[in-house]
Amino acid sequence: MIPNKTIIELLIKNQKIDQAIADKLLKESQSLNKSVEEILYERNIISEKDLAQIKGDYYKIPVKYFTKEDIIPNEILNIIPEDVARTHQMIAFKKEGDTLHVAMFHPDNLQAQDVLKFIAKQQKVNIAVYLITKSDLDNILKNYRSFATRLKEIQSSVEIFKSQSKPSHQSYQQRVVRIDEASGIIAEEAPIIKIVTTVLEEAISSNASDIHIEPMQSKLRIRFRLDGNLKEMLALPLELQPAIVARIKILSNLKIDETRMPQDGRFRTIIDNKEIDYRVATFPTALGEKVAIRVLNPYAGLKTIDDLGVRDYHKKLILEAINKPFGMILSTGPTGSGKTTTLYAILQGLNKEGVNIVSLEDPVEYFIEGLNQSQVKPEIGYDFASGLRQIVRQDPDVIMVGEIRDNETAALAIHAALTGHLVLSTLHTNDAIGVIPRLIDMKIEPYLLPASLILMMAQRLVGRLCDNCKQKVEATGSLKEAIDRSIEKLSPELKEKYQKEKYEVYLPQGCKECNFKGVKGRIPLFEVLKMTPSLEEVILKDHSEANLKAEAEKQGMISLRQDGIIKALEGLISVDEVLKETVEL
Repeated sequence: MIPNKTIIELLIKNQKIDQAIADKLLKESQSLNKSVEEILYERNIISEKDLAQIKGDYYKIPVKYFTKEDIIPNEILNIIPEDVARTHQMIAFKKEGDTLHVAMFHPDNLQAQDVLKFIAKQQKVNIAVYLITKSDLDNILKNYRSFATRLKEIQSSVEIFKSQSKPSHQSYQQRVVRIDEASGIIAEEAPIIKIVTTVLEEAISSNASDIHIEPMQSKLRIRFRLDGNLKEMLALPLELQPAIVARIKILSNLKIDETRMPQDGRFRTIIDNKEIDYRVATFPTALGEKVAIRVLNPYAGLKTIDDLGVRDYHKKLILEAINKPFGMILSTGPTGSGKTTTLYAILQGLNKEGVNIVSLEDPVEYFIEGLNQSQVKPEIGYDFASGLRQIVRQDPDVIMVGEIRDNETAALAIHAALTGHLVLSTLHTNDAIGVIPRLIDMKIEPYLLPASLILMMAQRLVGRLCDNCKQKVEATGSLKEAIDRSIEKLSPELKEKYQKEKYEVYLPQGCKECNFKGVKGRIPLFEVLKMTPSLEEVILKDHSEANLKAEAEKQGMISLRQDGIIKALEGLISVDEVLKETVEL
């Protein structure tokens, strides 16, 4: 990998960045303990092709770009085994005479060079080295084991399991997995281990956020949550359910013989030399135990506030809040709406040498250099409430609490905010306004809220339209009316910018680039409400929902619906999804 100082100099020399961006990159590199090159890829600061060309010139090797038409024969691809290709980030793509052409992402990797020398000797060939882009490499690595290939392997494992297992005349509803029976299955049935491993690997490969393993009347359904939507990936014979659930329970250190009560657990695996955490929740249904697994991939990349898609009107309020010496900032929304990701982005902005940041998390989703991150363990009595009591003895400037779940944690967090600490946390409410009645419902006295709360945020995640296939249309009828109502309530400045006689919006279509889904990734919608003297007055006098909404509107709060409409007019998201996921203020 090119040294940080060198790549910065090359970028400036090639006029790809200026000195201000260079300084920022070096600072982020130090705080995140990542190379400048890694940050460039994560943040898309310059195009991949521009970066590849700079790297190619530095290493004095040609850059090889791949298109969809470039088909690499399996016999060539497999000259470098999959595990070697993934570990050393390189692939073989062509053989001409006695020359093997190899594309590498890190051509200066000494171990990779030793591997190539061995392959050259074994195959009796010369090696021609090229540079490859990260996206091309990732796409080609998928060719080793497509999901179709994995499905065949799973089917083979299913057949082996059936042939080895004893037939049962019990109905599914009558079957109960005993601890001794389950232990025997896991010990002797390698096919089950293979099936579970394949599902976990495919979830990482496809960037799934959740895995659902669900018993149906005629099958065991496995679904992934991709870009916010559940998609069935696999259907297995129902008789595999006890063994698969038992395997997951063993990984998560859960009670195998407890099938009547929900259980929570977690485990960690190493996939492609990366440590991945999984949060597991079992749930008894009429047809057997359902398992939901949250995939916590720390390598998905930390985001900054700018990366999140926060518009200037919201960013200004957030920056004002985090620059205050004490108080509480709450991020709200349903499960999976990106609340924790937002808090991490804020923490990165606060992460400086002179600031002591301590966090309580369940679990720690991303590790950030410079933060003191602690994982709660409720099973031993170390929960958010007990952790908060200890945190204040660590001389913190900033405290992050993963989630406020109960009255005690809420009271302790409020107390910490009142005693000179900046406190960040999450709460489950429908909108930013809902924070106030929710905290009051958690036995927090109303008079404490104005003194402690400084900012309330709400967010939702919606699908980002695929730039390659989205289709522009004119908004008419009820759609135009909905847009007009949202734009009408904006500030004069924003209203002037976005209000038009005719509105153009975009619809999802579907193409190869987005796997015919019409969306590629997700983008958050935000609403931000700050504490003001007039809001304080409403809280103390009459904090009914109607009064709070009226005050928020008077304050000029841009709601989830309005933020969504603006992003729809900018062509980022579908206006239909905005209307489905949000309500008018």
